[in-house]
Amino acid sequence: MPRCVLAYSGGLDTSVILAWLMDQGYEVHAVYVDLGQPCEDRQALLDKARRLGAAGAHLVDAREELCRDFAFPVLQWQARYEGVYLLGTSIARPLITKKCLEVARQVGADTFAHGATGKGNDQCRFQLAADALAPEVKVLAPWRMRSFREQFPGRSEMIQYCQQRNIPVKATAEKPYSSDENCLHISYEAGKLEDLETDGLELVQFGMTVSPQQAPDEPESVTIDFEHGVPVRLNGEPHSPLQMVEALNRLGGRHGIGRIDMVENRFVGMKSRGVYEAPGMTVLYEAHRLVEQLTLDRDLLHLRDRLAPEVAEMVYYGFWFHPKMDALMAFIRQAQQVVNGSVTLKLYKGNLLVQRRSSPNSLYDAALATMEGGGDYNQDDAEGFLRIQGLPIRVFSQVHRRQY
Repeated sequence: MPRCVLAYSGGLDTSVILAWLMDQGYEVHAVYVDLGQPCEDRQALLDKARRLGAAGAHLVDAREELCRDFAFPVLQWQARYEGVYLLGTSIARPLITKKCLEVARQVGADTFAHGATGKGNDQCRFQLAADALAPEVKVLAPWRMRSFREQFPGRSEMIQYCQQRNIPVKATAEKPYSSDENCLHISYEAGKLEDLETDGLELVQFGMTVSPQQAPDEPESVTIDFEHGVPVRLNGEPHSPLQMVEALNRLGGRHGIGRIDMVENRFVGMKSRGVYEAPGMTVLYEAHRLVEQLTLDRDLLHLRDRLAPEVAEMVYYGFWFHPKMDALMAFIRQAQQVVNGSVTLKLYKGNLLVQRRSSPNSLYDAALATMEGGGDYNQDDAEGFLRIQGLPIRVFSQVHRRQY
């Protein structure tokens, strides 16, 4: 009997896929990767997989690894897909794949199955991560198989299948949108959100944040300390990466921090609309940026900023385990060695306001920067500096006169 592992969430799709895989003759090992999804009974989901007939139901706690080894390196890059999205779902998919493949190795499975559709980005992230880590393992995506789509053309057929097989599922009707969550963020898409005339921020029932209008009328201050570009202390108390994210989710969430509504370009080519909330990571991005302003050399900072969209694109597309990404991550580890310091922010009705910042590696010199007299900067030197800088354009302008 062929043996496979299934990236299993316990929802409608993966419950149906688990039973369907057994119908196809597979011995199925369900793998639930714990990434800090709120409001889920992990033991109940594992018990459900066993009742459905799974040969194994595996719980893998990857919450700390998600924050430490995946989210924080992306934070150090200040990487945002298309300038806005903090990549919460994109970051998680290669880690889920890695954990599923570790279980596959343990149980001797040669197939990795997942429930991502053939229209979205997640299929790319699962596939490309699996190709990089275990090219000998077959990736099975039922939604890309005509026979599966013909059997399950819609949710009603899936629900009917579950009723026939006595598979307990919560779904009974079409939700107004779908969601994906972990400790970094929650994403909302599809359903009524596909109508761009719909106010997504009003439609969605957010799970991590209150609306800025409902946030407290008084600001709240928070101090974050960084070492080598990694947040390590919150209000003076040491925090692990997971503790840091969870604590800032609570703080940022109650002040309405980190909601966005965007139309993005999927890797497969189409545009899609997504609503996201990421309160903790939004706070960290801003605090990290403020420490970098003090500590990074201008040319290094600007080079990082030019490369950051490339990193965001690679993460979004699914090229996490890639030689180019390895090289870029080595670069950012070196670049972040001097990013040490402390930032205090005020959180107020969806806004982040800087109160103070400091660093033992600060390159800021008030005596140099002051508009007052004094300091080591000799303004006479600027005359020669600008004569040299302007030489090419003066020569060009003598030949090619501009009309004005």
